[in-house]
Amino acid sequence: MASDKSVPVAVVGLSCRFPRAADPGQFWDLLRRGEHAVTEMPDDRWSSDDLDGVPRWGAFLEGVADFDAEFFGVSPREASAMDPQQRLILELGWEALEDARQAPTALRGRDVGVFVGVNMDDYAKLAHQDARAGATHHSMTGNQRGIIANRLSYFLGVRGPSVAVDTAQSSSLVAVHLAVESLRSGESEIALAGGVNLHLAPESLLVAARWGGLSPDGRCHTFDARANGYVPGEGGGLVVLKPLARALADGDRVHCVILGSATNNDGGGETFTSPAGDAQREVLRRALNRAGVDPAAIQYVELHGTGTRAGDPVEAAALGAVIGTRRPATAPLAVGSVKTNIGHLSGAAGIAGLIKTVLSLRHRQIPASLNFETPNPQIPLDELNLRVQRELGDWPADAAVVRTAGVSSFGMGGTNCHVVLTEAPAVVSVGRPVEPTPRPDVIAWVLSAHTPT
Repeated sequence: MASDKSVPVAVVGLSCRFPRAADPGQFWDLLRRGEHAVTEMPDDRWSSDDLDGVPRWGAFLEGVADFDAEFFGVSPREASAMDPQQRLILELGWEALEDARQAPTALRGRDVGVFVGVNMDDYAKLAHQDARAGATHHSMTGNQRGIIANRLSYFLGVRGPSVAVDTAQSSSLVAVHLAVESLRSGESEIALAGGVNLHLAPESLLVAARWGGLSPDGRCHTFDARANGYVPGEGGGLVVLKPLARALADGDRVHCVILGSATNNDGGGETFTSPAGDAQREVLRRALNRAGVDPAAIQYVELHGTGTRAGDPVEAAALGAVIGTRRPATAPLAVGSVKTNIGHLSGAAGIAGLIKTVLSLRHRQIPASLNFETPNPQIPLDELNLRVQRELGDWPADAAVVRTAGVSSFGMGGTNCHVVLTEAPAVVSVGRPVEPTPRPDVIAWVLSAHTPT
């Protein structure tokens, strides 16, 4: 089947695991209340000596070693050799399919694609330090980063593409872009896409600190004059995707619709890790063009928004040029960053921003972007016609306007990605109205579990 760039893709299932938010409902509560999950680094991970010189702040998951191995058909010995990111993606995959009201066992043998963004391999570093004494025949498959997507495909028994994506910090949103393209080409009939990120070795945080990227005060000040770096975060998320027409025909609950997406590379900025404004402008234009959306119709953009002095002004200028200045001066483009709530999830950063935006569209509200007081002097918000969302508010569109948003994610090596979303279409029921039936006196409470225990 030839690829059709115009086919809208439905998000029919969601799952996430973030600090203080074990599922999308808890995540929305955290966002709606304007709270954050940043704490001091947990004592049970590393000693003080391990983190000498590292800012002691981050958004960390609890119980990263917990895993119901038997449920996923994994032996205890193999589970201990598996990167916890593999374990997490199995859990997220099951939960996303549950949210999509799709029995995972019914997918076996079908063309279901799995696309997972990941760029950390801390568990492998730890395992290799003790390889002579501790390596088993499970160590090879347990610690290869490329296996993470394959692990979920194997568990589900599906035959579609199975790809671990590493474009640095844009990995998980690029994974969504690739999943959408796979659906549009007919290569996949259903796709799971997202990313995971866990900090398990202190060396990775030490390297980030030496590079100079970490915020010393443990706060992400996106677009603020105090911008001084990012805060490390952990977690992951997945979305279940289907062509919109197929989802509506199947009677699926549609959370929102992906109209278009694009990815590109800076191709050489001022330095290797410096963002290039012209490339960011181009990826925005391409995504909007593929979505068939007028830039003026975008009401909110979830920023890459790391809160760095180098990155924020470039991102703001690109957004202002392509979208902000195309909108009426009385209705500036609302922007925000989930990194102010849960830190920077690196390879899973894009999916965190996407899920926040999906939930915002569904609830028709935009949560606050935290830690914003005074605009960065290099970001002329009025001139760019941008507005940082400072408190929970209704979506800036009246009933006659389709709610439409963008999500951006940029990798430090220059790989940019932007996705254009719109709210779920209204579903009109046809046929005769159904007469209500009286509720029975006794209602069955149906339980299911993998084992009798």
